[in-house]
Amino acid sequence: MPTKIVLGAQWGDEGKAKIVDYLTVDADYVVRFQGGANAGHTVMVGDDTFVFHVIPAGILHEDKACVVSNGVVLDPEVLIAEVDELAQRGVSTQGRLFISHSAHLVMPYHKALDKADEESQGGVSIGTTLRGIGPAYRDKVERGPGFRVMDLLGPGSLSEKLKSRIEAKNALLTRIYGVEPLDEEEIVAKYAGYAELLRPYATDTSMLLNRALDEGRMVLFEGAQGTLLDIDHGTYPFVTSSNTTAGGACTGAGVGPTRIDEVIGVTKAYTTRVGNGPFPTELLDGDGDRIRELGHEYGATTGRPRRCGWFDATILRMAARVNGLTSLALTRLDVLDTVETLKVCTAYRCGDEVLEEFPADPQILERCEPVYEELEGWCEPTTEARRVADLPAKAQAYVDRITDLSRTPISLISVGPARESTIESGS
Repeated sequence: MPTKIVLGAQWGDEGKAKIVDYLTVDADYVVRFQGGANAGHTVMVGDDTFVFHVIPAGILHEDKACVVSNGVVLDPEVLIAEVDELAQRGVSTQGRLFISHSAHLVMPYHKALDKADEESQGGVSIGTTLRGIGPAYRDKVERGPGFRVMDLLGPGSLSEKLKSRIEAKNALLTRIYGVEPLDEEEIVAKYAGYAELLRPYATDTSMLLNRALDEGRMVLFEGAQGTLLDIDHGTYPFVTSSNTTAGGACTGAGVGPTRIDEVIGVTKAYTTRVGNGPFPTELLDGDGDRIRELGHEYGATTGRPRRCGWFDATILRMAARVNGLTSLALTRLDVLDTVETLKVCTAYRCGDEVLEEFPADPQILERCEPVYEELEGWCEPTTEARRVADLPAKAQAYVDRITDLSRTPISLISVGPARESTIESGS
């Protein structure tokens, strides 16, 4: 059976969770491979809405297993809260949620440092979610201060394991940032409780997944954030702290690249961004406000209003290239149902030069202006469409133009938040 990666092809918030939920029907395992509780993945089942920050979106399918892999920085408080909420809503995680014992933990000092560092930046902050993600990845890369699930669960005194780490972080908080130190005893007590709650879920998830693949099981990898937020390929420094691109699925889950069959990039029918950084097609006018309200574009994690703009094909071509996309899942088409005139960005103009490919240099990107092509809106509802032929002719033309400009076929079209509001391109 094919092994698939589902990831964001823009700046995140593309509707990945709905696509993952839809594709989970054919999967055996669903795997979060990077990021942390800065993600907000929303799934709508009937009249119920679920928002996941750590647990994979596939958990709502009761016969599927879900994995939080080694590439994730895990906030145990958030994970346990999600497990408890699911239990209250009749969804059990027992025996089908697995957590990598190699995943690094987000600690209280990571959140405190995230907040202190962001506040110290003044007007040049990157717009972090303040969930401690960056500091947790920093400790991981620095090799020594990092604290993993296996460290939490292994033998030895938790107090002794954490003492030097907390002392070092308190020194930073007090001497560099001038804020109050954290209470060591409180942290140790809290994480001792987390240890017992996490213990039943912890395992070697790389071994688990490779054995499943050897048995012919279908594994679906769920990315967080989006391609343009990748630490290596995104709009640096306004990026996240992990690899959101397809390669991150392999390193973040402990499977080889030869195991991957398909890479599906999720893209909205327009473009949004949360936080600071360049955004060539951003609409700072009534059109942007209208799209925001039509699409209810507010962050699932922070509640912040998303910046909105026209569809940017330059971004999609870059996403297709760095991820090796085999297809696109186009979401939020229905949001544009009442928009009379649509624009799509086909290239950028920088001075006298026209750029058809996304520039890696952020200074060049800041000077870029979009080259637009106008298309007629369809001004008809698409929410009841279940086949491509059911879409209005002008909506079909819009979808076809996105396919042409992105140089990538579209396999799925979403025309609403519900599972059934999904069109398979061959239908």
